[in-house]
Amino acid sequence: MTFNYLNLVGNAELIKQLNYAMIYRLIVQQAPISRIQLAEISHLAPASITKITRQLLKNKLIKEVDAQQSTGGRPAVSIVAKFTHYQTIAVQLSRSHVIVELYDLGANCLVSKTYPLTDFTEKLAQKYLITLIEQFIQEYSKKIKELIAISVVMPGLVDSVHGIVRYTPHIQVKEWHLAEALQKQFKTSIFIGNDIQSLALAESYFGTTQDVDDSILIRVHQGVGSGVIVNQQLLTNHNQSACEVGHIQVDALGDRCHCGNFGCLENRVVNRAIENRAKQMIEQGYPTKLTIESCNIANICQCANQGDDLAVKLIKDSGENIGRAVAIMVNIFNPQRIVLAGELIKSQEILLRAVNNALNTQSLEGLRKNLTITCSTLNDRSAIGAFALVQQALFNGSLLMTMFEDNAI
Repeated sequence: MTFNYLNLVGNAELIKQLNYAMIYRLIVQQAPISRIQLAEISHLAPASITKITRQLLKNKLIKEVDAQQSTGGRPAVSIVAKFTHYQTIAVQLSRSHVIVELYDLGANCLVSKTYPLTDFTEKLAQKYLITLIEQFIQEYSKKIKELIAISVVMPGLVDSVHGIVRYTPHIQVKEWHLAEALQKQFKTSIFIGNDIQSLALAESYFGTTQDVDDSILIRVHQGVGSGVIVNQQLLTNHNQSACEVGHIQVDALGDRCHCGNFGCLENRVVNRAIENRAKQMIEQGYPTKLTIESCNIANICQCANQGDDLAVKLIKDSGENIGRAVAIMVNIFNPQRIVLAGELIKSQEILLRAVNNALNTQSLEGLRKNLTITCSTLNDRSAIGAFALVQQALFNGSLLMTMFEDNAI
């Protein structure tokens, strides 16, 4: 669920939620930390810190560790987050397969399983997904102490606020109320979201953008997707979507895209497009180590790293096209960091050089002055993005409040 602070009314319950969320996040991100330090950083009264940490201790979300060195008086006791008591299930629903993973609250993947996706209608896909999760829970029940959430991400238009999948390219859906169906079946908190937006969120929590407030992630695979983080919050709009970077026009004379436009970025840089262009150039007699049979993106990246002229040209052309789109986003959002993900980053040096060359000629100098462009360190083929939705709910306090209510019953 996206947490929109502008739509909130400042009542006592909300203030409680935000205070608990702030303290929990501080403990997770700055541990080991004492209650005195928490009070100084948060500007909350020491009595409030004591009350909040007592509740977090009671619910096994934090634990006390060794006392800090005394500077006079009783030594302060350090607090750290306790990640091992609760688990979450994260699901990546891709075009051809389903990844189901078990995480603890420290973003540690405990189990990962991949299943084929063969049902492409809403009803059958829902039944299949529920069956997979049930089997997964049964198979790994010994690793699950207390399941607090299930999160699902997929490509397409996903309304994370209302839990509805409005469009996904590989399953025929019509207002798919997926969150409601999963909650009814599993009786736990459910979160759903767009896979690339969720990956951008994961990058800000666990990856290369943890130290910046504003960032953009662009992933190139079978399509091109992006996620924008502004002030450490995922940017979404009334339609729970934003920044369809794949349909920015980078070549006015390019081929027609399925969206109806010509020369879209997606038509130029996705894996299939690069592979097809490689085959065409080989057939035209372009010298290369590649063969028609070996023209997959992994081999193209490998040959590019070895200096193969054709492979280098393909990666360079893709990087320049990505750079044109990046320049537009830099001019609009002025991020501190751009992160690239997907198979293309296996040729990181060639790719980043080409992206930067295009960026430097097509964006305002003042906006790119403190900008860095890098490659993702996360496994973008995992369900880490789905887990990031759970982390978001913990950090905004909504899931914390649910856990406290459930444990009080």
